[in-house]
Amino acid sequence: MDATSIPILSALWLGILTSVNPCPLASNIAAVSFIMKRIDKSSTVFASGFLYTLGRMVCYTVLGVLLTSSLLTIPQTAQFLQKYMNQLLGPILIITGLFLLGLIRVSIPSFSLSDVVAGRLNNMGVMGAFPLGVLFALSFCPSSAALFFGSLLPLSLNNGSTILFPAVYGIGTGLPVLIFAVVIAFGVKNISSIFRKVTVMEFWARKVTGVIFILIGIYYVLAHIFYIQLL
Repeated sequence: MDATSIPILSALWLGILTSVNPCPLASNIAAVSFIMKRIDKSSTVFASGFLYTLGRMVCYTVLGVLLTSSLLTIPQTAQFLQKYMNQLLGPILIITGLFLLGLIRVSIPSFSLSDVVAGRLNNMGVMGAFPLGVLFALSFCPSSAALFFGSLLPLSLNNGSTILFPAVYGIGTGLPVLIFAVVIAFGVKNISSIFRKVTVMEFWARKVTGVIFILIGIYYVLAHIFYIQLL
């Protein structure tokens, strides 16, 4: 594995971690329920899962492009980020890690589909999975907001990528639903046990990632703020 692939895999992992976090996982459960209503044909189930994933990917890509491009196209901001990005990255990673460990908590209003919107999406059939992915991608929870704004965007800015990293992140957030859609398509209808296992996995993955973020953040703080060379 070369060094250039590590940031891309990191963006994918951030997306997967976002999708299996308890709050986004609830949205993905709703998406799976939406898909299960079309369980009469396996191809229909898979198409719904694919469109839902595509909706999330497009939403995060557009959002990431708008935010990173707006920052990089302003000369003063671009120069500031180029000069101080490494200094900013340390504290950002530490704060994100504290969010993932649950040591910092911020209340964000919950998101749910209204009956009118749910009805319209239902009337759209399979194509309704795409806007459903877009809507749920925009329903940020504290942890998913920390991962997107505190990790994914700095990662994109630090690598000078405005499209690739948000797109890979979006794919990661939709992968679990796509996998569940495939599972359903093959006739495994009782997925409650799978969700429980995913929740347990998410707990430990989030904790480990939070600790890693804090350690990397401390390294960046020591190396780029206090100029202490550890390696």
